[in-house]
Amino acid sequence: MDTKEVLFELRTKNGLSQDELAEKVFVTRQAVSRWENGETVPNTDTLKLLSKLFGVSINTLLGAPRQLICQCCGMPLEDDIIGRDRDGSLNEDYCKWCYADGQYTYSDMDELIDVCIPHMVKEGFSEEQARAYMKEALPRLDYWKRYDELSDNGQFDAFKQKLIDEINALSVEGMPKVEKLNALVGKYVNLAYRLPNGTTAKFLDDDTTYLGTQLASEVGEKVSSERCFGVLAGMDFILICTYGADGADPELVLYQKR
Repeated sequence: MDTKEVLFELRTKNGLSQDELAEKVFVTRQAVSRWENGETVPNTDTLKLLSKLFGVSINTLLGAPRQLICQCCGMPLEDDIIGRDRDGSLNEDYCKWCYADGQYTYSDMDELIDVCIPHMVKEGFSEEQARAYMKEALPRLDYWKRYDELSDNGQFDAFKQKLIDEINALSVEGMPKVEKLNALVGKYVNLAYRLPNGTTAKFLDDDTTYLGTQLASEVGEKVSSERCFGVLAGMDFILICTYGADGADPELVLYQKR
């Protein structure tokens, strides 16, 4: 679609009149009308406001003239998986797994490769092919080329290690020690837990990126393949649960404020 069609569709989908949209992005109704007639396009600052308002990338507003890819992991980007800056605006250079609320989540290229390989194997790559591809592709991406400029000098890694220490100090029965935490998007790990009164509840935000991992549960000296532990954490909480295959029958073990 052209920009005029994208803007018309987004405006009407969100139940806004031209006057209401104009007020939200600080322009006149006539300006909105000219956009939708294809006479003009919004300027850069207004595109940023429209992007934040509608939750879509500037690339989408302009009719998707280019394919966006994450400049950390190389994943093709769609609007619903684009990372966000601290002010909530979309950052079209990164996915939610690699960049969340203005924070880069990976400082070790090999660690990122280890996270990506299982997903690539599901797409038909062999592990050897996937590793070789990532080893060649990642150094070409902007984040890794500019790592010394963009990195936080280990502050986020220190935060992750502090979380790991806190989680392990809980000594949850049957759960192995946590060795590492990866970025996980709430949409894919937001399980519904059954409460004592029979209702179910979710504790996460689908759009937020958390830190977490999955661990096989231990029964005595054996590892159980029937249920896994799920560990999730944020700035202000730690959540531990168990579940069966593909997240079936989840049970909340612990939810603790930090």
